[in-house]
Amino acid sequence: MLDGGMASELEYRGARIDGPLWSAHVLEVAPEKVRAVHRAYIEAGAECILTASYQVSRMGYAEIGLSAERADAALLRAVELARRAAAEFPERRVVVAASLGPYGAALHNGAEYHGNYGCSFGELVEFHSERIRVLAEAADLKSPDLLAFETLPSLEEAEAIGEALAPWPDVAAWFCFTCKDAQHVAHGELLSECAAAVARFPQTVAVGVNCTQPALMPALIGELRGATGKPIVVYPNSGEGWDAASRQWTGSGDSMSFAAQAEKWFAAGAQIVGGCCRTRPAHIRQVAQAATLFPPFAKSAKDGAPKLL
Repeated sequence: MLDGGMASELEYRGARIDGPLWSAHVLEVAPEKVRAVHRAYIEAGAECILTASYQVSRMGYAEIGLSAERADAALLRAVELARRAAAEFPERRVVVAASLGPYGAALHNGAEYHGNYGCSFGELVEFHSERIRVLAEAADLKSPDLLAFETLPSLEEAEAIGEALAPWPDVAAWFCFTCKDAQHVAHGELLSECAAAVARFPQTVAVGVNCTQPALMPALIGELRGATGKPIVVYPNSGEGWDAASRQWTGSGDSMSFAAQAEKWFAAGAQIVGGCCRTRPAHIRQVAQAATLFPPFAKSAKDGAPKLL
């Protein structure tokens, strides 16, 4: 069981996320709100929580005049907040995944939903290397259990992350792509091609899809299962749509409907399930209820059971 949306839940709780740092701004000004969101998701049934670091990067911080050291400290602060929230539930084992958004997230112009960045492969490697190094060298409360590379729009960026991870063969990571239809990631490559590529990295413990319409999940899970024996993680958005012109959400994100759909995702073969944008603790409670209908999945005979998950 994964958690739900961080930034949108912070906004529901009165936080301002309309600046270029998005939810990372809350790490700076109201860290207690971040910890409260983590707590709410654990109470709802989450066994894995994602840190509030999706938007944290040296490049993004530099744009608003903040130092590289400030960005690095924010990454570590995000992990520590998640660790401290998890420690409030000593009877539970809660995995802490460091959320790392794509290069496009630092551009804060929606580029992660098409992947046309206009930068070089080397620049992508450097962007991800900076954050990986900070987290890989962290210790104690500031060390995550795994790195969660999220909302990846292209095969190129996934391969750049693989290169950036190369110096750290023992760091666990998962790779989740954002998709525009039932077969293709946002940039246009086949999801199956992307999944097969990242499954070859020694650090990969799971492969999946996030920040994508819920209705596409069963077909996308099928694409993933056909490409890899790695565990499959899915955390779609609520089903609402974003109107860029009016800058508002449209449609419905009913948690009960989300529960019915989650049953289909588990039945299709997803093993780690949660929610992304606009999902809330109520959605995660419903997914947790759906999970009780399915027995634990046997480990993959093809790739073996990942050490962490």
